[in-house]
Amino acid sequence: MAVRPLDHLVLTGADDSPALLLRDRVFTFQDLRSRIAALGGWLADQAGGPGARVASWAAKGELTCLLPLAAARAGLIHVPINPLLKRAQVAHILSDSGARLLIGSAARLATLEPDDIAGLYRCIEEGAALAEAAALERALPPSAADPDDLAAILYTSGSTGRPKGVMLSHANLWLGAESVATYLDLRSDDRTLAVLPLSFDYGQNQLLSTWYAGGAVAPLDYLTPRDVIKAVARHAITTLAAVPPLWVQLAELDWPGEVAGHLRRLTNSGGALTVPLVRQLRGLFPQARLFAMYGLTEAFRSTYLDPALIDSHPTSMGKAIPHADIIVVNDAGAVAADGEEGELVHCGPLVAQGYWHDPERTAERFRPAPAASRYGGLAVWSGDRVRREADGLLYFVGRRDAMIKSAGNRISPQEIEDAALATGLVAEAVALGVPDPRLGQAVHLVARALGDPAAAAAELPRRLAQDLPNFMHPRAIHWREAMPVGPNGKLDRTGLLEELIG
Repeated sequence: MAVRPLDHLVLTGADDSPALLLRDRVFTFQDLRSRIAALGGWLADQAGGPGARVASWAAKGELTCLLPLAAARAGLIHVPINPLLKRAQVAHILSDSGARLLIGSAARLATLEPDDIAGLYRCIEEGAALAEAAALERALPPSAADPDDLAAILYTSGSTGRPKGVMLSHANLWLGAESVATYLDLRSDDRTLAVLPLSFDYGQNQLLSTWYAGGAVAPLDYLTPRDVIKAVARHAITTLAAVPPLWVQLAELDWPGEVAGHLRRLTNSGGALTVPLVRQLRGLFPQARLFAMYGLTEAFRSTYLDPALIDSHPTSMGKAIPHADIIVVNDAGAVAADGEEGELVHCGPLVAQGYWHDPERTAERFRPAPAASRYGGLAVWSGDRVRREADGLLYFVGRRDAMIKSAGNRISPQEIEDAALATGLVAEAVALGVPDPRLGQAVHLVARALGDPAAAAAELPRRLAQDLPNFMHPRAIHWREAMPVGPNGKLDRTGLLEELIG
């Protein structure tokens, strides 16, 4: 298909159709086009020549929703910063990216020290930026950028070290939007509730794929899961994406039937759905199609499971999305046989351009595609262990660097977590390998009880001893009233491990 510059995504939406549903007003596609043209003109005036980086650090709103396309129109590279990050991480991202301009909320900008922003041409509050853009009256025409030009740098959460910037082109983002809009069957009458961070690859795609289809997006920074229910009701939302910790919380709430009935599709990313959670969601939203998906920032999205198979294959990652070629490579470097475990390798035009100014880590992750690839070129070697069964469906085994190695056994944390969740005693669970002088690593389980905590604490060890082989039994179970989550909304495994090691 033809790939166009990223800002062209909003050119085909009907002029008077709603495109952006804010708390205090609704922008049509015509409104979006005029505001992107004006903001793009202001950015070009402020940020310098083509290829300059413009960073944003603010909650969801008009500015953060328009910037990905306005920066692209101006020939700039957008660097969205997760609003949950703290000063040290933000300072690193600003320095590493070489950002020329930072636009943010006043409260966030006030936390930065002079040295943090010394390399910037300008640091400006978001309301002032929008006002200056409107006053400048310099409207840029649609971009004529090469689709291979860099459009964004998305920084990973930094859970395994300092955040690193993934370089995404216009083509990466355009094809990601087209791919997701296609397999989700998004339409112009759809309304997407954007609860994921816009600095997160799928969070940004909530905007892009919906606008590609001519639909409307309602951005939401929620304080409690109940805010999500209120927003679904207020905007008649049809599409909701979340990560598993949020789905767990949403499934524990009472949904009025008329509100639940608005939803046509539910999509999951950032971790596998458990079988009990799938059953809960299917019971709460029987009319909605549930899409289980797998992805990585370096290639955006890799697989999805056809919703027609979610009841019969609830633990599957599904098959490759449009524009992706997914190959499982075994430890001998050959294409894995059916049922054989191997590393997931993602090939094709969704593969990012590498890590910003980091050739060493780029060379580790971005390597030539296997000979079996129909695309060739560079591929992302994910580090995730999967297997493909004879029917073509893929199943996640575990991250190569997250496997627990205990007394010579390679143990998948997910297998232990699934066993704990399957007992019905646990709402959330994280299995970790804690250093041990005799075993190498000892299995520890951190869990949040479902129901009576005392009853769960008494019964769970017996159930796990019954369901798991001896070498998988947790040496200790640590109970929490609430599980910590990181800036990306996922359970904070690194933080939990640091807490246990103490």
